[in-house]
Amino acid sequence: MGHLDYTAFARRQRPHIHPIGAELFLTYRLAGTVPKDTIRLYNARGEWLRNEVRRISTLLSDSNDLLNKQQLDRLEAFEREWFVKFEQILHKSQFGPSWLKQDDLAKTVADGLHALDGEAYCLDSYSIMSNHVHVVFKPLLAAGELIETFDPNGRFVVDSAHPSLARIMQSLKGRSAYECNKILGRNGQFWEHENFDRVIRPGKFNSTIRYVLNNPVKAGLVDSWGNWQWNYLRKEIAIDS
Repeated sequence: MGHLDYTAFARRQRPHIHPIGAELFLTYRLAGTVPKDTIRLYNARGEWLRNEVRRISTLLSDSNDLLNKQQLDRLEAFEREWFVKFEQILHKSQFGPSWLKQDDLAKTVADGLHALDGEAYCLDSYSIMSNHVHVVFKPLLAAGELIETFDPNGRFVVDSAHPSLARIMQSLKGRSAYECNKILGRNGQFWEHENFDRVIRPGKFNSTIRYVLNNPVKAGLVDSWGNWQWNYLRKEIAIDS
């Protein structure tokens, strides 16, 4: 399967879960904004845990749903813990570039997010910070449009009218990286390759939106999320300020 075709579970350094019809919360950041030692530690511990979960899961009966869920919960808790650590580092802005402080670059990223709204996903909310972006959207990919085929090499692929999460992120980051680099007069990697992404559980949508919008408040940049220029909330959504 091509790495940009639809899949409900894909992995580079970390898992990317994309069930059909799910609301997703994603974070992506500028390259070099987390120390390499921290990344190496995260990757090493994550790989050990994934191998351990994989080993334990193979010993479990397929019908033992409770124990299998416990293993997945271990992975989710690990990702949540490291997400918080990365967030703390990013908010301090002590490592790497903070190019998105520039209004023209932040606008470029915002325009890119809106460009795919209604085409690839339904855009619910975002917050553009100096070195990272939080976004909530629901991909428009539907189960009824998936087509199972084989490519010329005989490999099984799944195609669809709307893009997968991998294709969405490639488009968002690829276009904005090109435009931002042009503004900066530079070449080279703009975004970190990996993203943090997770499915928003039932009943957690509003709290996730509040978390996204309150990022600049927590960073001490504004006293209310509505005062941050690079916050967005779809007008049909109502939450407390």
